[in-house]
Amino acid sequence: MATVRIFKHYVRVPILLLGVVEALVFVAAMYAGAYLRFTGDGFSVAEHVGPIWPRAVVFSAIMIFSMMAVGLYQARLREGLTGFMLRFAASFAVAVTGLSVVFYLFPSLHLWRGTLALVFAVSYAVVAVLRIVFYTVAHDQFKRRILVLGAGQRASSITELRRKSDQHGFTIVGFVHLHGEADVVEPARVLRIDMPLRDYAMEHDIDEIVVAMDDRRKRFPLHDLLDCRMSGIDIVDVMTFFERETGKVRLDMLHPSWLVFSDGFEQGVARMFVKRAFDLGASLLLLALMWPVMLLTALCIMIESGPRAPILYRQVRVGEDGKPFQVLKFRSMRVDAEKSGAQWAQENDSRITRVGRVIRKLRIDEMPQVINVWRGDMSFVGPRPERPEFVIQLSENIPYYSERHRAKPGITGWAQLLYPYGASEKDAVEKLQYDLYYVKNHSLMLDLLILVQTAEVVLWGRGAR
Repeated sequence: MATVRIFKHYVRVPILLLGVVEALVFVAAMYAGAYLRFTGDGFSVAEHVGPIWPRAVVFSAIMIFSMMAVGLYQARLREGLTGFMLRFAASFAVAVTGLSVVFYLFPSLHLWRGTLALVFAVSYAVVAVLRIVFYTVAHDQFKRRILVLGAGQRASSITELRRKSDQHGFTIVGFVHLHGEADVVEPARVLRIDMPLRDYAMEHDIDEIVVAMDDRRKRFPLHDLLDCRMSGIDIVDVMTFFERETGKVRLDMLHPSWLVFSDGFEQGVARMFVKRAFDLGASLLLLALMWPVMLLTALCIMIESGPRAPILYRQVRVGEDGKPFQVLKFRSMRVDAEKSGAQWAQENDSRITRVGRVIRKLRIDEMPQVINVWRGDMSFVGPRPERPEFVIQLSENIPYYSERHRAKPGITGWAQLLYPYGASEKDAVEKLQYDLYYVKNHSLMLDLLILVQTAEVVLWGRGAR
């Protein structure tokens, strides 16, 4: 099976297995580095460094989180082996920083530089070979074989997933022609089956059937699908298929009944308590780590714009359940930037100051929103809060737009990770699809995943304007 669901979030089996194997590699590398460094000098490793296993577990955990932070466990990583090598090297720099903090806080875990250098060398060599095998040989072995029931308009939308990175989890065997439905898929990919659907699926090793009929009211093959399901073949609706494979809820084929009967949208007391505790903990950690950067940013804004110009920018945004609040940001535009009224931020916007261009690129301008999190106006992770003027306009033109306000807005979020900065109504539609996925499936695990991967956005400067 190419995908498993952990705390309501879809995780690809190849990526999960790769992470587990690499975690074990990092543990083994710690032992290998220690024994290579101290074997043959007349003393045991334990006499030099003490127990290895605590250091091995800490090193492995930090390396896994560092690799997540630079995007090495993303299914949509499109840069190939060369891109992996560059990101892997960057993950070592992140890991060195993390290890330095751990060694400072827990001196008993400290390692000598020679030993640590050997550990990194062994890790780099083994993981590099493992990734070469993964990218060139093993990865395709995990793909689910998909049979699409239907060849009409809804089915053809699956063919839009053309890039290899969009099809990491599956291989399409074909699109089954249905009597009475006009085919839109190219003829070479349409299958005209003259045997029971179950027999064809078993003969061609089909793992899953995606139901993508244009009109289910006519000739819905209930008995055929039931026969397949009882034979161990997974059956999934095309909406759920897109949700799983793309991490978003497709608006162009969304029916209210799918939202009503699908799982998710949970708002229990326990979930709210965990979310609030996570927000406060993450905000406190961010303040503890970044207060020097925030202080320097304030001084730079003051030097560029003058002592009388405001350092913080206050703006009304729409929060949970449509309630307005004032969001706080470091001012990155001229004081008179909106003398002509509210405007979308554009690429190379002339209203942005020199300091503002830098802090926007590094997302430093968002840091004062920690105060909003402490007040309870925002969460650390959630949909991006929009201005009332834009919300009114977008709610009138885009169906389900108001549903994104079912959750607190966030400093970072699922849409910010997977879609670049939006500056138009078309962009708002795309981002809404990711926001609906988050509102439907949010959990502590997904929040942690978003938080760690936000580091990649900062390091690689994606999506900032």
